Amino acid sequence: MTDTATAARTAPAVETTIDPAAHAATPHAYDAGLLLLRIALGLTMAAHGAQKLFGWFGGGGLDGTGKYFTAKGYPAGEAMAAVAGVTETFGGLALAVGLLTPLAGAAVVGTMLNALAVKGTGAFFAPKGVEYELLLTAVAAAITLTGPGRYAIDRFVPVFRSHRLVYGLAAIVLAVLAAGAVLLVRS
Repeated sequence: MTDTATAARTAPAVETTIDPAAHAATPHAYDAGLLLLRIALGLTMAAHGAQKLFGWFGGGGLDGTGKYFTAKGYPAGEAMAAVAGVTETFGGLALAVGLLTPLAGAAVVGTMLNALAVKGTGAFFAPKGVEYELLLTAVAAAITLTGPGRYAIDRFVPVFRSHRLVYGLAAIVLAVLAAGAVLLVRS
């Protein structure tokens, strides 16, 4: 027998199990990550809504956005622009502060599903692709399913204090149904 084989046989066993609790992220790490995602997505969506409603940040306002919606086949373009603007603005702000998170996330998901349908699937990458809209939709859906985390106003709303997956799933279903209904009226 070689010296290496003898040493391996007589050496004490090395503990190879890892205690998952010792390496798990703290709940506060998840909550901080969710807060960052909510703020980034929420303020992005609120800014897009302000473009539609008020013409801020280089947007078209209700008149310009209404003409765009009409050109894309939506009836009553200005009314649809107002709905999209209000949904994006208030849904985004609610997401940012973590207020009624499942509904706020659903508002963003529904709006973004319409944006994806209007933009089409001609390409994936920007500027003509759908990667941006798809990313916003996925992040909104993820937050809707996950919940806002501890750093949110929802912690003070009894029904939403402890987020349940069923709330998120119900909100996603509502978003898909509402987006589908809006897309059905589009010519």
